[in-house]
Amino acid sequence: MSRPMAEPDPTLSRPVLVTGGAGYVGSHIALALLDAGYRVVVADNLCTGLRWLVPDGACFEEVDLRDGDALEQILRRHDIGSVVHCAASTVVPDSVADPLSYYSNNIGATLSLLGAMARAGVRRIIFSSTAAVYRADNAGQPIAEDAPTDPLSPYGATKLMAERILRDTAAIGALDYTILRYFNVAGADPDGRAGQSTPAATHLIKLACETACGRRPSLTIYGTDWPTPDGTGVRDFVHVSDLAQAHIMALQQGAEAARNRIFNCGYGSGYSVRDVVRALEAATGTALPVQTAARRAGDLAQVVADGRALADTLGWQPRYADLNTIIAHSLAWESSHSTPEFHGLSGRPK
Repeated sequence: MSRPMAEPDPTLSRPVLVTGGAGYVGSHIALALLDAGYRVVVADNLCTGLRWLVPDGACFEEVDLRDGDALEQILRRHDIGSVVHCAASTVVPDSVADPLSYYSNNIGATLSLLGAMARAGVRRIIFSSTAAVYRADNAGQPIAEDAPTDPLSPYGATKLMAERILRDTAAIGALDYTILRYFNVAGADPDGRAGQSTPAATHLIKLACETACGRRPSLTIYGTDWPTPDGTGVRDFVHVSDLAQAHIMALQQGAEAARNRIFNCGYGSGYSVRDVVRALEAATGTALPVQTAARRAGDLAQVVADGRALADTLGWQPRYADLNTIIAHSLAWESSHSTPEFHGLSGRPK
């Protein structure tokens, strides 16, 4: 299925660098940029990213973002005009177990990138942040951008620290930023061009679909005693393609409405783990094998966005804001990529 090509903003005629563009979110953003007519360069060290997820039409540079000199050369060689910074370590329990590696990677890479941007004269950055920056005691209410921040996990702390670095750098006129705080990203490209394929992914809907496709013996629910209606964690699931469009809008309006602003990326609707299980069972017509376990370190009871600012300020209009649609796209991707030959491949699957 082809999609109409939108003309890019004339002020953004130079290529866009997507860091982490061989990963789940980054590859979808790269696709959306290409669909919108932008020239795209992907930078990824392939530590968790997959080379075949880099979309056709994007230039690829294999690089560790902590190598500032190499980054500067890439920015200059491709005449980069703006950066979408997605690259990061993102698994909350892993960050609790190994905080130093998360600070080294997430903060070190961001500092290196910003230094390279400054030297190369690149001012515009869209930063991938997270709802994990917010305080845990939100009393189950939708979280607005001005809600208190007090991350429970080192992962959230690294993102909040990076946000502060961006704000301080913008305060001296060295760059313009837009920070997008993701809630729970899920789904796959509706046209089947990309999906969640990161090794050892921990996303609930991804794991549930793997279980439904027979790649896992069961789905584990972590915590059944949360203060929620059914005792399981509640999350605001946002379709990855809708999230990618938010980045396009932030780029296009960067000099105006999105300049030096923070926006939540979520629908404002919460679904529990058991809601997801029931929806997947309805989609497949088969009971999903489930087991329960204790809560994981760093998890929260309920995380739901107040996402009105993104819609009101940038005109964001999600196309896939429905749990059943998100599950359908995830299941389609997982079903078509669930063979043993697919998993673990470094090249593009046949």
